[in-house]
Amino acid sequence: MAWIKIFESEADAQTQVPLTRTKALVVGGQEICLAHTPAGIFAVENTCPHLGDALSRGTTNYLNEIICPWHSYRFHLISGEECRGRTRPLKRFELETREDGVYVQLPD
Repeated sequence: MAWIKIFESEADAQTQVPLTRTKALVVGGQEICLAHTPAGIFAVENTCPHLGDALSRGTTNYLNEIICPWHSYRFHLISGEECRGRTRPLKRFELETREDGVYVQLPD
C-alpha cells in the first residue's frame, strides 16, 4: 500500500471539498471520489458498482451516504455498503492527516 499526498493541509482539503460536496481526483492513476459530510472527508472509488456512473457527480446526505446521480443508489461512506444491499460495497480508501498534508492510501 502506498500513501499519496492529495492536499497540503486539512484546511486545504475542506476548501477544495466543501461540506456536503464531492470531488473526483486521479491519484496514482486511479480515479477516486472524495465526499465531505459532517463526519469528515471520505475517499471511495468514483465508479458506482451498480451501473458505472461517476459518484463524484452525486450528492451526500445527513446519514453519511453518497448518492449516485443515475439511479439514486445510496452507499454508506464508512462501511461502503449500499443501503439496501442491491450491489457490492464501494471500495474505500483510508485518509490520514499529517503535519505536512492529507494523504490517501492506495493499493500498490
